[in-house]
Amino acid sequence: MPVVFRYKGFRFFFYSNEGSPREPMHVHVRLGSSEAKLWLEPQVRVGSSFGFDASTLRELVEVAQGNRALIERTWHEYFS
Repeated sequence: MPVVFRYKGFRFFFYSNEGSPREPMHVHVRLGSSEAKLWLEPQVRVGSSFGFDASTLRELVEVAQGNRALIERTWHEYFS
């Protein structure tokens, strides 16, 4: 499970097997037992979430938006 980056203890990562066929570009975020899936296209948004409150999800979306180029580059490097 490749980790793209960490932020305040949150781990932004991909699962090695992102479905067959592969799902559209997204990133998972985990802290403890809480996890969210953020879609990147057409804009960064929450796909699913377990254990994070609305305020935390807004922060995670903002962080993903600010690191979108890094996430996309890492996705293409890993899955190409």
